[in-house]
Amino acid sequence: MKVKDCMSNDVVWLNPDATVGECARLMDEEHVGSIPVCDRNKTVVGLVTDRDILLRAVAHGMDINNTKLSEIMTTNVFCCDINADVEQVTQIMSENQVRRIPVIDKNKIAGILTLTDLSRSEQVSDFKFATTYDNICNYSRKNNF
Repeated sequence: MKVKDCMSNDVVWLNPDATVGECARLMDEEHVGSIPVCDRNKTVVGLVTDRDILLRAVAHGMDINNTKLSEIMTTNVFCCDINADVEQVTQIMSENQVRRIPVIDKNKIAGILTLTDLSRSEQVSDFKFATTYDNICNYSRKNNF
């Protein structure tokens, strides 16, 4: 099965100059926990999660209405191609403990693949989902922490 068969197509994104406050409001409106950050060509340059907002901005007393996403976003973002095989992508998610991966088509944002998308897909076995979830969430056990 290909990523395009189970990803979320209606991904919202912001540019690096958007503020943390704008991002938080968009997350609230869209009921999502992460927002891809893209340049004006719709190329993914970062990712911001609700956790990033808390730990990288709020916890450090940053003014969320003046702090740009470029200051807090994760820049080493794992992306996958829209035509990638879901088996390969779940392996990347497992190995890197990532719950969501922006999906690209011709170097432009096309969607996002999340654990929720995998859990809802009838084509992803319960075993495959559970294994991926376990690998992502149990980092400390795998590394003897």
